[in-house]
Amino acid sequence: QIQLVEYGGGSVQAGGSLRLSCVASGNTANSACMAWFRQVPGKEREGVAAFYTDGTTYFADSVKGRFTLSPDLAKNTVHLHMNNLKPDDTGMYYCAAEGYGGTWFPPRGPQRCQYNYWGQGTQVAVSS
Repeated sequence: QIQLVEYGGGSVQAGGSLRLSCVASGNTANSACMAWFRQVPGKEREGVAAFYTDGTTYFADSVKGRFTLSPDLAKNTVHLHMNNLKPDDTGMYYCAAEGYGGTWFPPRGPQRCQYNYWGQGTQVAVSS
């Protein structure tokens, strides 16, 4: 089992920045990837960014160039830095860790990983 707790989030105007943090605990040793997803009411949860224990990252096209990831492996923490935020970035952001039987992100390709451990979510609101 892996437990995930998110911090950060809040309200910001378009063009602003926010940092989200995810702290993992429990059986994290076998988890090769962690990711951030977001969801708005009425839409499916979508992957935003992923970090792999080999140091590589993956970003959805919608956030590429604006969002970055910075891990703190000693603290089992991954930070999501969100810059130049847009109203379309509004949503509930969830941290996720690898687990079989869950959601694939990205949906295809060599970097895809399956996520089945989830945090409680943290809200991000971007106003125009």
